[in-house]
Amino acid sequence: MPAPDPSPITAWHWAGFVALVLVFLALDLGVFHRSARVVKVKEAMLWTAFWVGLTALFAWAFAVRRGPEEALQFLTGYVIEMSLSMDNVFAIALIFAWFGVEPARQHRTLFWGILGALVMRGLMIGGGAALIQRFHWLLYALGVFLVVTGLKWGFSKQEVVRPEKNAVVRLARKFMPITEGFDGQKFFSMIGGRRALTPLALALLMVETTDLVFAADSIPAIFAVTQNAFIVFTSNVFAILGLRSLYFLLAGAIQYFRHLKAGLAFVLVFIGAKMLAAPWRTVPTVLSLAIVGLILAVAVGFSAMAAWREKKAAAVRPKSKV
Repeated sequence: MPAPDPSPITAWHWAGFVALVLVFLALDLGVFHRSARVVKVKEAMLWTAFWVGLTALFAWAFAVRRGPEEALQFLTGYVIEMSLSMDNVFAIALIFAWFGVEPARQHRTLFWGILGALVMRGLMIGGGAALIQRFHWLLYALGVFLVVTGLKWGFSKQEVVRPEKNAVVRLARKFMPITEGFDGQKFFSMIGGRRALTPLALALLMVETTDLVFAADSIPAIFAVTQNAFIVFTSNVFAILGLRSLYFLLAGAIQYFRHLKAGLAFVLVFIGAKMLAAPWRTVPTVLSLAIVGLILAVAVGFSAMAAWREKKAAAVRPKSKV
């Protein structure tokens, strides 16, 4: 293996990565999903495998060019972001159900939602990295924030998605007319000669604002692993790009992840505590990755066992006579 390159990340690295992402997005929407159709489970599995494989290839490139430590930081950030995005997957499923978005229209909506999420997260990561570099004490503030958020997640009930109370959706309804029904895959239509939003546009706005809320938890968590903005951004991007296929793969299997939020709460508390303990004890990246993976595996395992027991109990329960 060639010796790692110690040179700093330059604007060319950023430009090359963003260009690569734009190429993949253009191929996705312009070639593979030009027409509206339902994304089936088999296709979602193939796309999920593709994005995971591409992520592994990028991590290998990190290891070759930058060294194993940065590769581990990238993988840890990716696992944290992907796991925290799982809750986002189920929130998106509830949003689509509330607005009545048919499965054939969901992929294009998620495409534009994720494109917007990438822009928002890029701005948040750039601003966060600059602030942390100038005010190092912000890392400890983020640590406290993650611990508090984790405890809140652990002791709170599952939040109900209420699009009618979303501030952005209410603002859109106030300033623009809304069509009664969908107009194909269009986000805008016409009412009496005026441009109007379709319910699909409202669903997109809700997806964007929901992702912004989740990003407020996930991005500080990755800063606990590394303050390298390029690693934080690339791990975020790969997780978000795989979110669409993950949605179509898991949206119908919510019952198998009922304890995931408790697991994510433990992850946030662990990462926050890691940030706060940094002045006295440094947790190796590989150990952080192993602990996060173990917490998630236990949460998913307990969820699957609970779902299996309920299914078994329902099968042996005597049917009531009519």
